[in-house]
Amino acid sequence: SKRHHQRRWEGKRDIRKLVSNLPYEGLEKMKQPNRHFPGNAIKTTKYTLLFFIPMNLFEQFHRLANIYFLGLAILNFVPVVNAFQPEVALIPICVILALTALKDGWEDFRRYQSDRKLNNTPCFIYCRKEQQFVERRWKDVRVGDFVKVICNEIIPADLLLLHTSDPNGVCHIETANLDGETNLKQRRVVPGLSTSTSEFEPESFNGVVVCERPNNNLNHFKCYVEKPDNVKVGIGIESLLLRGCTVRNTDHTVGFVVYAGHETKSMLNNNGPRYKRSKLERKLNTDVIFCIILLFAMCLVGALGHFSWLQELPSVPPYLVPDSHGHLDSPALSGFYMFFTMIILLQVLIPISLYVSIELVKIGQVFFITNDIDLYDEESDTPMQCRALNITEDLGQIQYIFSDKTGTLTENKMVFRRCTVMGTEYPHCENGKRPWPPQSRWTPDTEDADPAGTPHYHGSRHRGKVAESAQRDVAFSSPLETEVVPDRKLLQQIRRTESSSSSSSSGKTDPYLDFFLALAICNTVVVSTATVRRQRVSAPICPLETSNPFETFSHLVRKVGSFRQTISSWRPMSNRSRTSSNCSVLEEDHFNSLAKTGNCGGRKSTGPQTQDTSPSLRYEAESPDEAALVHAAKAYGFTLLARTPGSVTVRLPCGEELVFEVLDTLAFDSHRKRMSVLVRHPVTSELVLYTKGADYAIMELLGTPYQKRIAADTQRHLDCYAKEGLRTLCFTKKVLSERAYKDWSVSRQGALAAIDNREKLIMDTAGLLETNLTLLGNTRVRATGIEDRLQESVPDTIVALREAGIQVWVLTGDKPETAVNIGYACRLLDEGDLVINMNYVLQLMCVSILDCTLEEVRRYGNDPTGLAPTISLVIDGRTLAMALESDLVDRFVDLARRCRSVLCCRVTPLQKSAVVKVIREKLKVMTLAVGDGANDVNMIQAADVGIGISGQEGMQAVMASDFAISRFKHLKKLLLVHGHWCYTRLANMIIYFFYKNVAYVNLLFWYQFFCGFSGTAMIDYWLMIFFNLFFTSAPPIMFGIMDKDVSAETLLGLPELYRTGQGTGEYKFSTFWTAMLDAFYQSLVCFFIPYWVYEDSDIDVFTFGTPLNTVSLFTILLHLSIEIKTWTVVHWVIMLGSVAVYFIVTLAYSAICVTCNPPSNPYWILQSQMADPMFYLTCIITTVLALLPRYPQYSFSFAYKNKNSPPETDFEQGTILEKVWL
Repeated sequence: SKRHHQRRWEGKRDIRKLVSNLPYEGLEKMKQPNRHFPGNAIKTTKYTLLFFIPMNLFEQFHRLANIYFLGLAILNFVPVVNAFQPEVALIPICVILALTALKDGWEDFRRYQSDRKLNNTPCFIYCRKEQQFVERRWKDVRVGDFVKVICNEIIPADLLLLHTSDPNGVCHIETANLDGETNLKQRRVVPGLSTSTSEFEPESFNGVVVCERPNNNLNHFKCYVEKPDNVKVGIGIESLLLRGCTVRNTDHTVGFVVYAGHETKSMLNNNGPRYKRSKLERKLNTDVIFCIILLFAMCLVGALGHFSWLQELPSVPPYLVPDSHGHLDSPALSGFYMFFTMIILLQVLIPISLYVSIELVKIGQVFFITNDIDLYDEESDTPMQCRALNITEDLGQIQYIFSDKTGTLTENKMVFRRCTVMGTEYPHCENGKRPWPPQSRWTPDTEDADPAGTPHYHGSRHRGKVAESAQRDVAFSSPLETEVVPDRKLLQQIRRTESSSSSSSSGKTDPYLDFFLALAICNTVVVSTATVRRQRVSAPICPLETSNPFETFSHLVRKVGSFRQTISSWRPMSNRSRTSSNCSVLEEDHFNSLAKTGNCGGRKSTGPQTQDTSPSLRYEAESPDEAALVHAAKAYGFTLLARTPGSVTVRLPCGEELVFEVLDTLAFDSHRKRMSVLVRHPVTSELVLYTKGADYAIMELLGTPYQKRIAADTQRHLDCYAKEGLRTLCFTKKVLSERAYKDWSVSRQGALAAIDNREKLIMDTAGLLETNLTLLGNTRVRATGIEDRLQESVPDTIVALREAGIQVWVLTGDKPETAVNIGYACRLLDEGDLVINMNYVLQLMCVSILDCTLEEVRRYGNDPTGLAPTISLVIDGRTLAMALESDLVDRFVDLARRCRSVLCCRVTPLQKSAVVKVIREKLKVMTLAVGDGANDVNMIQAADVGIGISGQEGMQAVMASDFAISRFKHLKKLLLVHGHWCYTRLANMIIYFFYKNVAYVNLLFWYQFFCGFSGTAMIDYWLMIFFNLFFTSAPPIMFGIMDKDVSAETLLGLPELYRTGQGTGEYKFSTFWTAMLDAFYQSLVCFFIPYWVYEDSDIDVFTFGTPLNTVSLFTILLHLSIEIKTWTVVHWVIMLGSVAVYFIVTLAYSAICVTCNPPSNPYWILQSQMADPMFYLTCIITTVLALLPRYPQYSFSFAYKNKNSPPETDFEQGTILEKVWL
């Protein structure tokens, strides 16, 4: 049918077919089958040299302010309305446009240099003519080429992995450039297309690559290779090498280019810097509109005044010169022209330089935030990062914080703590007693400590740093994570099981052995040895490697670190202690006695018969849970030795090595909440499926009634674990028949080769296999020694944030019992709280309970006695999904805003972002989201301010955030101190800017009442321009960057002071208009006192304007001096320097520029004024009277704040008031 044909056509458009370029090498472009796909050269620049000026001007004039000032400058060229020289009117807008163009040009030039360097990076492309890989550049790579990548080289394009030097067909890559994760990941060659025993011949590749269209999903890839015999080989992300990744621990790889240039996944994810508009900026635009209205009102007054003045003239005065035809404009027409002349004259009322000043202030604020030593984490050598430069002031207005739990509030350092096998619990008490490590990081030098406990430091601080950097190569590898003390009871059980397997192989299928085999096998941990460093091969194949002195020195440092690691491994260790090397953990086997006898339960061991001399293993895991489980299995003697795409090698406690053939791996996903590994047992030849996952995802898949009874005992243990705040996992086993596996494999291969609905098909095939499981046990992991312990100072930080008026929510995927326990530990929940638990299955019940709960909470809120308990809400993901539906969301928000704390459990990443959006939009509040993992990215981007924590789960959260910190405790100073400072500084600076411009412009406005509203200025035009560009530009910028209304110590000691920025904050309607009224008053004083002094004198207009200009400068700067709360040397230099610049420039201008502004002549005016004592007396009296109301205004303001502030803030405000009076 037509509809079927249309769907088929749309499906074809979503895929692309690629073939090798080799058969078409040397042909013209029109005969190339892959000619429609873009090349690998990238261009991130916005401009070209030829079109830079027009394109940049076009971009700048997207700002309405620039269009406004350009229009006024053009209007000044019209003779009938011009206020002063047309060329002079162009100076301000030209300066602003030129400075912005220089900034944009410099940034674009840096992008051009980066692009050129990247595009000219060398690589190897196979050439059919030369029958070998030849050296080319990245920009020469095309879709359909074969590219060879050497060890430690960066991958130039998205490659389909066809060959690797590894005999197992494995390539190790590091994705730190994409997601910040430093742990190695495995990629495997496309099965059936290459053999590892022979050199790969690109010319032998004759398949067709069918893949999906380019997208930015880094974790999924749909593709299949169609062989000449029409056999389709399904391919996923496990065979794709992404551009920007680095090849590690593999001599070389060969790949087929599927995406190039801007179509690669890394480039599609490169969206550039994020732009957000701050709340203060939105308010600023409103006040600019008020200023425009005020400007139009003043211009209308000028136009009507000029009309009235002309009407009242008895005759035509001689200074009104008619045109060439002897015609004078009518008063009405002259008044109309005067309206536009007044706009030109009073244009400074709209602060054109304010936007540039705000950008400079924010850059200064970011500098001080990023250089705050208190926000630097010495342990991880991680400073504070500001990734969004335009919302620093929003840090001072936060009302709601949404936080992740694991890795954000907790350390995310998991240690195997307890387990239950076949319904029996093994507590591992020794792990629970281990103390929390000191803040200083372990180095090999600490091994030299004497018996008294005093360490002998043989190395320098630099050597310690080398060890630290080496240890950071592997995530989740701290001593507390890798050192597991076995439970004695379970250890004895394992030994009994080993002994019982002397007569048959049945012991190899014992539930206890199966349990630890599942720990070692059911994961994606990459295994390497401490001797295999991430470095280039000894004989580099790439001849383009340059000799860089810094890289050479770094290489030598790494060599020194490796040598020190080897030396430390020679030191003796006790049976109960373990020593951590730079990149791994050297452990003593608890089963040495069994291994040394060479007897594995009566069976001859194939492993070493004496002391183990194999190099120390190093596990590179994608999550702390996997790392903890593998190390736990190793502690009991089940050591994961190697992992390839087709096999897993495990050494048993007796020393025997078992090689399991891996038939398939069902990866973890957020929907199934589990992962599985299908292997062939090397002893029994059985097909065994090991599965691990969340308890609620595993329990429903159990098979026999007997398993249900064991599950009941296990569930009781799970509940106890969860109530203590522990993370839980369940392990199961299933034995398959050969027939069942073959039938399932056909469906599996079809799903892998599919393009449409591939994810759903793969998930469905996984569900077919993961049924009727047998429970092996339950493990519990937690951070450090006892639990997934809270980070340092988390409870204090949450209490301080709450005292600051910030509502804290925690959104986590953990079980409710686990989350509640952590909630009490971090003081999110208090013992006296009335905790409301919402965990319902049916929507009707959810609606009923929600209504009843809301009514009860409202009753508590209306309690006149004030003795009602604080209310906290705990809600699970299933109930939250119902509460966020359109008919319930308003009631849920009403309930949540009445609660002091909200804890959302078992929520998905999409639910996290939905909660943030709902609260932000419904309550109109400022929100902040903080997280550390990829599952927090949606939440971080949905909030007004996103904070990423550079923890152990990569840098995806950091790269999506506006600000990045290393510890949750840094949030306290970032918000309470820097947030408060940034907001108050910028708010006060903006208000001061409006005040300054209105006060100065009004001098010109008052003068119109004495010059017939003719648009004449009594101040020289050049000095008017210099006034804003030079004389008064630096002080407000300094004020916005450096002022401190309250000290950091006081802000941290009194978090309640943060409330001044919440809601309307200090920048509000009344504050703005108070500043406007003050500006009007000061302009009246600054104009009329000099006017009365020089009344009836014979001074010229510029001689009258000079004291006005000087008095205005003194008043504006001294007004700012009153506003400044903290004086430093910089303040004195800038304030006095501005005055000095004014007099130097004005004196030089008066002495040199005689005909700069014809027919006026400003020659020697200021010099003559400075010789007159009346000039100094006028400046002093006028300035004092203009600023006199500021003192009672501040007194009233602080008295009002004292009356409406918490009692503990009285002392601080009194101190500020005293300082203002002084």
